[in-house]
Amino acid sequence: MDRKKFLKTSLLGTGVLAVSGALGSVIHNNIDELRPIDVVGFNHLPNTKSSIMANTILHKADTRGNANHGWLNSYHTFSFANYYNPERMHFGVLRVLNDDTVQAGRGFGTHPHDNMEIISIPLEGDLEHKDSMGNVATIRNGDIQVMSAGTGIQHSEYNKNKDSLVKFLQIWVFPNQRNVTPRYDQISLNLADRKNKLQQILSPNPIDEGVWIHQNAWFHLGDLEKGFQTQYKIKGQGNGVYAFVLSGAVTINGEALSARDGYGIWNVEQFDIRADSQSELLLMEVPMTI
Repeated sequence: MDRKKFLKTSLLGTGVLAVSGALGSVIHNNIDELRPIDVVGFNHLPNTKSSIMANTILHKADTRGNANHGWLNSYHTFSFANYYNPERMHFGVLRVLNDDTVQAGRGFGTHPHDNMEIISIPLEGDLEHKDSMGNVATIRNGDIQVMSAGTGIQHSEYNKNKDSLVKFLQIWVFPNQRNVTPRYDQISLNLADRKNKLQQILSPNPIDEGVWIHQNAWFHLGDLEKGFQTQYKIKGQGNGVYAFVLSGAVTINGEALSARDGYGIWNVEQFDIRADSQSELLLMEVPMTI
């Protein structure tokens, strides 16, 4: 996908960027605490090469895009806002994987989204959520939050605490239905259920384990002891899996991965996982076609 399509297809309607000829050389965003940003794709943001094989792709942690705004330090696995890399637009329908740290008492002001499934996984601290549907909630480690933006929603996210950081993953998935009724949900999971297991945290089925989204996708989290081994079997025909190592070191299908490395694999029915140290692992199985 080229830069023009990136602007029109990947970000329009998500509330991050608004494109208009009247804006000249500056693009404004709807996140209150971010300054106006330069047009994405300029050469001052060097692209980093990905290791692409026949049916796998490796994204090392230090090749991710980074935006440090002081109050927010965000690492982008895929092109986002001021980070544009034509080799890293998405993995199938997985569009955004942002690894965010928010300073005490700060956060994202009210901003809009539409036609996107948005999943937040808190890793540390307390993240407060407010939205245009009237939901006010706080999520913390062990919780999973999901929004189906559908026809349109506005929300804000803030670090509720005045003396500690919030760290969380923000994940966007293209939906398989457009213009659905917006909805919000969050659940609290039993952390013991991922000890040396892959705990399902998301699926397409409202009555299955975890939260659900409008997409043929399954997410799992594992808290794995050194030496633990297992296999992951693909659930949806034509799906691939993007693995993200939260901590420790794991080997997937012979590829050694460290903390915050990402690894995509597709055109397989199953693959092997081995924990090479105490590790936390997120698996995101998604359709490979949009």
